[in-house]
Amino acid sequence: MRQAGSDLSDLKNANAQAAGIVSGRAKSWAPSRTGRLKNTVRSSGTKTAGIVRAGNNRKSASGVPYAAPIHWGWKKKHIKANPFLSYSAQATEPTWIRLYENLVNQALQKIRGK
Repeated sequence: MRQAGSDLSDLKNANAQAAGIVSGRAKSWAPSRTGRLKNTVRSSGTKTAGIVRAGNNRKSASGVPYAAPIHWGWKKKHIKANPFLSYSAQATEPTWIRLYENLVNQALQKIRGK
């Protein structure tokens, strides 16, 4: 099991792939008046997590500081939540779970083969 643990210690690539799956769906589900919010959806992976982000804090014309209020809502400003990132993660869960299952199975097969 220690050998399997060492094979799984660097999940950066798998996390990036899983986040990419989610961000692909999120781009298609992002609310779009101008398309600027959709264009800021991006993904990355670290050793410990797959990350999907949307929006930015730019003050220029390309700024999309409103991503968080659109996603989570803002009761005081009467903005209803549209959690498109969360829904995208839930909708694509069977796909990215399979990715992790395959990774674990490959690590276990390496142990059995030794």
